[in-house]
Amino acid sequence: MNKNMKIENIKQVVKLISAVFITVLVISCSSTDSSRPRTAEEMYEKAMKLFEDEDWIEANQLFEVIKLQYAASQYADDAQFHIAEINFNKGEFILAAYNYNSLRRTYPTSKYYKTALFKAGLCYYKLSPPYDRDQEYTVKAVETFQDYQMLYAGDSLSQKAGEYIEELRDKLAHRAFFTAKLYLKLHSPKSAMIYFDIVIEEYPDTQYYEQAHYEKIKILAGTYRIEQLNLAIQKYKTLFPNGKYIKEVEKIEQLNKKDLQEIN
Repeated sequence: MNKNMKIENIKQVVKLISAVFITVLVISCSSTDSSRPRTAEEMYEKAMKLFEDEDWIEANQLFEVIKLQYAASQYADDAQFHIAEINFNKGEFILAAYNYNSLRRTYPTSKYYKTALFKAGLCYYKLSPPYDRDQEYTVKAVETFQDYQMLYAGDSLSQKAGEYIEELRDKLAHRAFFTAKLYLKLHSPKSAMIYFDIVIEEYPDTQYYEQAHYEKIKILAGTYRIEQLNLAIQKYKTLFPNGKYIKEVEKIEQLNKKDLQEIN
């Protein structure tokens, strides 16, 4: 038997298994057994009872059947939402985010749309790792909460979304600042400057903003880039007239003036 025939046989077996599974599923759902729910409404009520009892596995199975067998019914978006809720309650945040987003894509007029958007952001927030790890989920969380604020500015959860955004942006700034300091330890001030500039340009609302300015000034002073140093010093003094590092910055400024006088 050649390779192509083997592949074709495998495909046929997979199709057969799939067909058997679907047949069993339909038969089991359409059984005349009076103890089984037979309509979309009955199935949804049964699924919700299981959901409230935290019987996640059985509830999820019924919600999946509703999605497949009653896709055009009024209960389809309810099923989709509660599948996501089950994932969330089980701590399966990647799956939960997928299912919340799937609801938004498939049922854009659903009554669950707003909640699904916020909960998707919450999933990414839960997945956001410490600052020294890859921040893909942190960025997704910020973007999702910002979308929520844009769509529901006056909503009660909009303020909570703002609190999450502030926390997550602080983490992203910490990440950039941490990377800059790491490059300084590796004696690469040019690379460090890139990341201090990222903090300055992208995260002015975080706790690392002032210190990034100060660290940039120190680098410029050490590399004798006089014009850029003067601009950085004046910017710091304008932004932070009573800043944490104002005395150190003024000392650097005086030393810079002294060096210029000696050169002249």
